[in-house]
Amino acid sequence: MNTSIIENRLKRYRMDSPETELTAIREITQELILFALSTSDFFSYATFQGGTCLRIVHGLGRFSEDMDFILKKPDTNFSWQQYLTLIDTTLEQFGYSVELQDKSHRDNTVKKAFIKDDSIVKVLRLAYANRLGTQRKIRIKLEIDSNPPGGGEFESAFIGFPAPSSITVETLPTLFAGKSHALLCRTYEKGRDWYDFLWYLGNKTPVNYRRLSAALNQTGPWKGQGLAVDRTWYIEEIERRIYEMDWNRAKDDVSPFISQQEQGLLNKWSADFFLSALERLP
Repeated sequence: MNTSIIENRLKRYRMDSPETELTAIREITQELILFALSTSDFFSYATFQGGTCLRIVHGLGRFSEDMDFILKKPDTNFSWQQYLTLIDTTLEQFGYSVELQDKSHRDNTVKKAFIKDDSIVKVLRLAYANRLGTQRKIRIKLEIDSNPPGGGEFESAFIGFPAPSSITVETLPTLFAGKSHALLCRTYEKGRDWYDFLWYLGNKTPVNYRRLSAALNQTGPWKGQGLAVDRTWYIEEIERRIYEMDWNRAKDDVSPFISQQEQGLLNKWSADFFLSALERLP
């Protein structure tokens, strides 16, 4: 078992509690899953997206729980099963003994799978997590959209852990379009979305309006309206959403996923703060 590789990887994290240590282990597990998928044909058909992609590939400051993917072309027959077998074999080499559940149903557009493990914290030499006993499990949900909206753009990305390999990811403007779709269509306050929104604006990322238009026409309150989004429409609708937000709930949502150093920045979150940030949209 190559558990020493995981222990060495943990040294790059700043951990001060059982929760932060387990969060770090979960992220390392996500990296191992990506590596496993990269050794197959998976990225010939699919691409990595979402907050975990932004975190692992682009260095987003917050942690992310789930792993989101999207097919390049529609395929309602997609199943996670063959890839879960590969993930299981790979993780076993690093000391894991995982529970795998394939929830890929033909009638569901989003195909889901779950990976659970409570073994790795028992074999690693950890400062905190072992104090929690054996009941704590690492849980990771895999989701893939089998009916992708059009207009997406993809590129290759390098990952170096546990060995150099290449994966396929959505470009930053396409990722921003996906995040914008969530911001405009969610019916509840998810502060993690707005944290990512600030990251995109801070990095002056443009929105892939073709992808956003396709996504809005596919699902959400604008479904089937033939919408063609441009910058003016986008700003107007994001401003409306900003005014609707309960920023206290948003802050409560994102707080567990960011470092102690960033907690104080949440005090600035308000409608005026986000309206000011929106001015940086390219």
